[in-house]
Amino acid sequence: MRRTGWWRILFVFFILFSALTVHCGAAAFMDEPGLTEDQSSEVFYPQRPPLPAPAPETPATKDETAIYIVEAEENPAEMIKHVKKAVPSVRIRKIFTMLYNGFSLEINRKDIEKLLRIHGINRIDEVAYYEPSMDESIPFIGGDEVRQIFDDEGQHLTGKGVKVAIIDTGIDYDHPDLKKNYHGGYDVIDEDDDPMETQQEQGLATLHGTHVAGIIAANGRLKGVAPEAEIYAYRTLGPTGMGTTEQVIAAIEKAVEDGVDILNLSLGNTVNGPDWPTSIALDKAVEKGVVAVTSNGNSGPNLWTVGSPGTSSKAISVGASTPPMRVPYLTTNSTRDKEEEIPITAMQRAQTWQMRKAYQIQYVGLGKEEDYRLQDVRGKIVLAERGQISFTIKAKLAKQAGAEGLIVYNHTDGEFAGMLEEAIDLPVVSISKEDGEKLRAQLDSNDVYVRTVYREEEDFIAPFSSRGPVTHTWDIKPDLVAPGVAIDSTVPRGYLDLNGTSMSAPHVAGAAALLKQKYPDWTPEQIKAALMNTAKPIVDKEGDEYPPHVQGTGRIQLSEALKAETLVYPGSISFGKWLRTDSRLEKTVKITIENHSQERKRYLIEPPFRVPDGIQWKVPFSLYLSPGEKKTVPITMDVFPSVFEEGVYHDTIKVTSDKETIRVPYLFFVEEPDYPRQMAFMFEQTAEPGVFHYEVYFPGGADTFGIALYDPDTFLFLKYIDVQQNIERGMFEKDVTVEGLDPGMYKALIFAEKEGYEDTELRELYIADWGID
Repeated sequence: MRRTGWWRILFVFFILFSALTVHCGAAAFMDEPGLTEDQSSEVFYPQRPPLPAPAPETPATKDETAIYIVEAEENPAEMIKHVKKAVPSVRIRKIFTMLYNGFSLEINRKDIEKLLRIHGINRIDEVAYYEPSMDESIPFIGGDEVRQIFDDEGQHLTGKGVKVAIIDTGIDYDHPDLKKNYHGGYDVIDEDDDPMETQQEQGLATLHGTHVAGIIAANGRLKGVAPEAEIYAYRTLGPTGMGTTEQVIAAIEKAVEDGVDILNLSLGNTVNGPDWPTSIALDKAVEKGVVAVTSNGNSGPNLWTVGSPGTSSKAISVGASTPPMRVPYLTTNSTRDKEEEIPITAMQRAQTWQMRKAYQIQYVGLGKEEDYRLQDVRGKIVLAERGQISFTIKAKLAKQAGAEGLIVYNHTDGEFAGMLEEAIDLPVVSISKEDGEKLRAQLDSNDVYVRTVYREEEDFIAPFSSRGPVTHTWDIKPDLVAPGVAIDSTVPRGYLDLNGTSMSAPHVAGAAALLKQKYPDWTPEQIKAALMNTAKPIVDKEGDEYPPHVQGTGRIQLSEALKAETLVYPGSISFGKWLRTDSRLEKTVKITIENHSQERKRYLIEPPFRVPDGIQWKVPFSLYLSPGEKKTVPITMDVFPSVFEEGVYHDTIKVTSDKETIRVPYLFFVEEPDYPRQMAFMFEQTAEPGVFHYEVYFPGGADTFGIALYDPDTFLFLKYIDVQQNIERGMFEKDVTVEGLDPGMYKALIFAEKEGYEDTELRELYIADWGID
């Protein structure tokens, strides 16, 4: 949250008179919106969220049957005897002994609890029905055309012989679509050579790495981008989908040591800093000749949300765009034109939103149990505000009350992507705060009916996709975007569609494998340039081109990258920051142009035609390159900062020949940008009683930083745990002694101020009883 300096003075008084809801997402290492910290992990004050009321046992639910797959620890036939003894009415459907040790059955839902108590049953999964959409995203980026392109030896481009490392949760290397391409790897978590996904008996089962692997190189029912690439799995994220910097770096080093050609890291944290250890490690891997591809993060749509290792300057950071999709919008009986249609975002694990008629909509506050009292929502769609209870509880209560669907609107500006903690057969979607408040206003005076219209769309930036730029270096990130919405791929024991930049990155990693097969001597810099130079710039729904710190150079076009005759790198440029008080300044960057065609070419470098007042360009008028020749040339921006308003400025430089136009986006800042002043705060007990350790990252340093402690019930200020002045940029850590407090949970206001801008964050800190004097 952004606040001015006087906020701390009024903070206590404010929270005494209003309920405060803050979303404090932990820094996670797995970044897909279907499986992220935003899956309803919200912090709510001042009261504890109520538990969901038990669903009434109606005849409809009591007798409802469903089909489940049961995994047995040992002999399935013996386990079936125990199942039939516990639930005589169960009907056994099929027994699996070759690829899966278990059986399928049909059973009343109410009897599932009895099966869970049987020793020897590893897991129970309800049967899911799959309609793969990867057959949409891969042809969309040019995958079908690629099959008609050959390498120098006359082989079809399939990624054959290229080694791709997947640094993730491990993979299910027994999956029929992956097992022929699996060539080994390492488990950093358990320190062995078995990088299998976390299984149910080991903790919370994972599937993320298997999904990523399928996008890159599935070769069975589904076909990945590079279906014959060699997959090497490095299990770096444990049972919760979380990992540490230490583990990620260890995995990167092991993969490079094993001689892989390409790294895919569909993971990240919230630290927007170029010098974070994982970003540095990736930069060094690239210097050793390894192509590194990383997801950009799922913390959009705000700027400055790209996290490490997406901040690596030499890696290829990938944001998320939409493939061809049938997108639902909401209209009401008060809607007058298309401009008033409301876009909706489906929540993962909810029933698909497929409304075919109009439904009356009813507002239910925060969607808590008491909000349904004295209201009849049967047969209606309910509108609830985000906050105080999880999305899962909101969905359960809405279903219990007889609602046909649930719409959750955001409590802060913008859209968001959420996820239920378990599958619930109720359509649940999210909308922006602005659209939610408009709907609510309509409900104050009229009976409102909502109808769903469907439109075919493609090539929009996903709302959750993190934006740049990168702090300190002011680099443009992402480098490009790729499909990352409703991407179907492999998961243990089947297939599943997921959303996230985690799904976008492997599209690019697979593309890099095909480029590596065709051009085995190309450097990572050349491969990155081919992908960036040939990307398609995309526009928003108003027809305006997305800024470069939102889309990079655009959406990947694989077939065009493989046919590129000219490479220009770096593919995007930052001219950094000016202060308005600066006198006239020149800044020069250098770009390299390579001619990979069979003919001599003349190149022109064209800055923006419409030059704003205060800018003059100095570029070579033209240059000639023979086949195989390259040249590095300077581009100078001469700026009068005083004529500019404060803000970020961006446009495009073009490098043209007779047949090609390569766009190189650039940006620069006037005055200090309004980026977050603190990130990744962590607070923990040390082994010494009463002593606590905290860490926090300052992307630009801090003039003042402090931790103010408040009573958890009254929100009265208690004390400052620490206050620091004039902290340098980077990670700051310190041990502090906390005395004179009763053990328990406290509220803490974390604040950091730099050059007149201040960030505050409300957190819960636990003070252990054995650590108090």
